[in-house]
Amino acid sequence: MKRYAAIFVLLMAPTAFVNAGVSQPEHSPAAEILWDSWGVPHIYAKTDDAAFRAFGYAQMESHGNLLLRLFAEARGRGAEFYGPSYVDSDRAVKTMDTYGVAQRWLGQQSPAFRRYLEAFAAGINQFARQNPDRLNSAGKTILPVTAVDILAHITRAFYSFVDGVTNCSSALPPAIPLESSGDAWADPQSGKSSGNFGTNIWAIGPSHSANGHAMLLSNDHLPWTDETLFYEAQITAPGYSVYGSTPVGWPVLSTGSFNDSHGWTLSVDTINGCTLYALTPDGSGYRFDGRERSFETAHETIRVRQADGSFKEIPLTVRHAVQGPVVEMDGKPTAIRMAGLQAGSYPGVLEEFWQMGRAHDLAEFQSALRRMQLPMFNVMYADSNGHIMVKYLGLVPVRPKGDWAFWTGPVRGDTSSLVWTRMLPYDDLPEVVDPRAGWVQNSNSAPWYMTEPFLRSAKYPSYMAPSPATAEGWPNLREQQGLRMVTQSAKLSFDQVLADKLSTHSGLADRVLDDLISAARQSNDQNAKEAADVLEKWDRNFNSDSRGAELFFIWMLQLTKQGNVSDIFKVPFSPRDPLDTPRGLKDTKRAVQALGTAAVRLRQIAGRLDVPWGELNRLHRGMFDFPGNGATGDDLGVFRVIQYSPWKDRKFQAVGGDTFIAVVEFSNPIKAKVLLTYGNSSNPHSPHFGDQLGLTASKQWRKPWMTRTAIEKHLEYRTAFYSDGRVGNLLVGKSSDASARH
Repeated sequence: MKRYAAIFVLLMAPTAFVNAGVSQPEHSPAAEILWDSWGVPHIYAKTDDAAFRAFGYAQMESHGNLLLRLFAEARGRGAEFYGPSYVDSDRAVKTMDTYGVAQRWLGQQSPAFRRYLEAFAAGINQFARQNPDRLNSAGKTILPVTAVDILAHITRAFYSFVDGVTNCSSALPPAIPLESSGDAWADPQSGKSSGNFGTNIWAIGPSHSANGHAMLLSNDHLPWTDETLFYEAQITAPGYSVYGSTPVGWPVLSTGSFNDSHGWTLSVDTINGCTLYALTPDGSGYRFDGRERSFETAHETIRVRQADGSFKEIPLTVRHAVQGPVVEMDGKPTAIRMAGLQAGSYPGVLEEFWQMGRAHDLAEFQSALRRMQLPMFNVMYADSNGHIMVKYLGLVPVRPKGDWAFWTGPVRGDTSSLVWTRMLPYDDLPEVVDPRAGWVQNSNSAPWYMTEPFLRSAKYPSYMAPSPATAEGWPNLREQQGLRMVTQSAKLSFDQVLADKLSTHSGLADRVLDDLISAARQSNDQNAKEAADVLEKWDRNFNSDSRGAELFFIWMLQLTKQGNVSDIFKVPFSPRDPLDTPRGLKDTKRAVQALGTAAVRLRQIAGRLDVPWGELNRLHRGMFDFPGNGATGDDLGVFRVIQYSPWKDRKFQAVGGDTFIAVVEFSNPIKAKVLLTYGNSSNPHSPHFGDQLGLTASKQWRKPWMTRTAIEKHLEYRTAFYSDGRVGNLLVGKSSDASARH
């Protein structure tokens, strides 16, 4: 407290220049960061190199210890610095050789972009040199960070994203766990599980917009864990000015990003970029094209730090078949082949993002995408000229036969006829530009439902995405709820899109609740009858004051724990009736039994059945604790996704879901509202560790400050970078929480 008080006295002066041995700024800085009162860095740089250096420095300011740990994991040395819990991650990195890939890819960067990567690393290292007391001992041993580390971090992240939508993680633990297994997060009394993570994205064209301007909605859902945190920032450099977000450790803004001319966002698509090959053992090798073939082998070591500071070494032999690295799956050798790693490549993915931000119109934006360096993602776009677009983008292997379902399971590994080597070109991938419906959307389902009329899957290879004739190819209930909202009016206003984004209404309840209540009242189960009384009064929302939401959630988990939510419906999904199918309960007897069980379990947790959702489900981070809203999206059909996990006192805390969200209207001037749900710092001592949870709890938005004038009115801190390498920090006496940054 004395330290904070001393700084507060300093803040009472109009300005005070401190740190790095600078008494007064002697000349105009090469770059500066204006930190606003939400901890968002606004970077103004005279050169691209200076912008990247400042962005690296900024990320260290907000996420220093996390950033260094991510780079250790990217090297495949997480266990060496941080202990046994990182062994699986290191095993994945070494098996897939993502660090070796990054080393090769550094040499494939354009001269300019390699310089930018090195500048980003230099900013990280400079912060570390000047602020050693702000870093833990493990983090400091990782220094210095190099450009290879940055590329390795990106490669590891994309490997994990591609792996997360394929079956490859069944053979090898993912490098980054994007989702819980469910059981690991399950509460023994309530049955709560991890649920789903994904994205909601919309683009609204002028014909469907109340103000006649294009609009963009960006909404990522990911775990609120270290590896998948987002960082909000604004970067202004010659020919580049973008506000948006990116995962921590990325040197470019990548999603939910916009400026006066255009914006874009991403959603996880259904591209299957990874294949498992079931090998047939033959002697000491494997059978391939009718003869024995030897494995190529490499010997690695995973070094594991023990609690007493000593090290244990775990030997790792990595075998390679023709298809790729080999692991044991159910006791059998299985080869992994991933698009971009074992065939194809994406060394220019970061430069592609940079060019997306530098675009001035749709043609230039599409030109950046045609580099085909994004291994996955739907890319959605809107601009001030009224154009909207969505592209199902990524590295889709050209497969010799079979449909999407065929390639999601292990295929024969004894024949070269199933080993793919090429990727589909840009023009062969689904794309929608300025549709007559006036809107495009996606919430992680197959690409067929991105606009109306729905896309014809017959135009594309059957391995492109799940067939609309199968449950895997249906739009999930969250996406169906989005389709309902995006088509509810002839024209959507900016305020309506803001409200829709925060909707917690359950599409599943609309499809089955009437059947459930009726069946429960006709049963002999008293617990089910009492539960039916509560559910009849429920508002079908997952707001903090919704009574019956918790009961319905536990019922859903009970009913689906032996299968998928798609299995419970009496009437299956039909593309001819996309807003009201699937519906009805296929097995009302089992549904009533699940309701009775849910009632018993909820009484064990809360003592009553009509407990408000927010009483049990909390938005908690650091010193902040608020009643929660939102819920698991795909199964419950809730558009506002916030996932809760067992916490303490039979309560649950938010652990995932909404990250950075933004709605932008490309009027003149543009209108925008944003929110970074959990705050812009992972430092528990920062005032920005959880400071936006209050807005999340009250379902409010923030206005992003995008002009220098607006930023100066909400300025907390200023960092200046000089061409001779000096850095100066300027405290501004406009925000008392600036003191907590030190």
